[in-house]
Amino acid sequence: MTDEKQQTVQVLFVCMGNICRSPMAEGVFRHRWRERAGESNLATEMGIDSAGTHSYHVGSVPDPRAQAATSRRGVDISALAARRVAPEDFERFDFILAMDRDNLEYLIAEAAVENHDKIQLFLDYSVTKRGGEVPDPYYGGPTGFERVLDLIEDATEGFIDELLKGDALSS
Repeated sequence: MTDEKQQTVQVLFVCMGNICRSPMAEGVFRHRWRERAGESNLATEMGIDSAGTHSYHVGSVPDPRAQAATSRRGVDISALAARRVAPEDFERFDFILAMDRDNLEYLIAEAAVENHDKIQLFLDYSVTKRGGEVPDPYYGGPTGFERVLDLIEDATEGFIDELLKGDALSS
């Protein structure tokens, strides 16, 4: 046993309905964090969740197309259930990562000023699409979900790289 105090970092992924993009990001990030944190022997625990800015699908499982796409990449999101962002989320989470600018603006409008620095676009961590948006694949076909997963995987790797640098974990 170690005397080191175990730290918990809380991350929330946010899209509009919490049935496509944000649960996909939650699942991919959880999967990759476990892999990479294990490789790095990190003592940091990660609290990982997702939510939507709207309540259209509260209690629903992720879209079947999102489940199928993530499953093809070895990630199971079938046990997740949609929820809406709650006021206490702005206090609880260290990172609140929006999938697009509309959701980013919503989050900033809902959060107290002292929590604005926690809120950013998820693709701000992307290696190839920094500052971009994760498009909503809901009204498209299966290739849209694959494209969204490509973006999520890219941003996940960039975000984990930042976390492993230690700056984010020491805050």
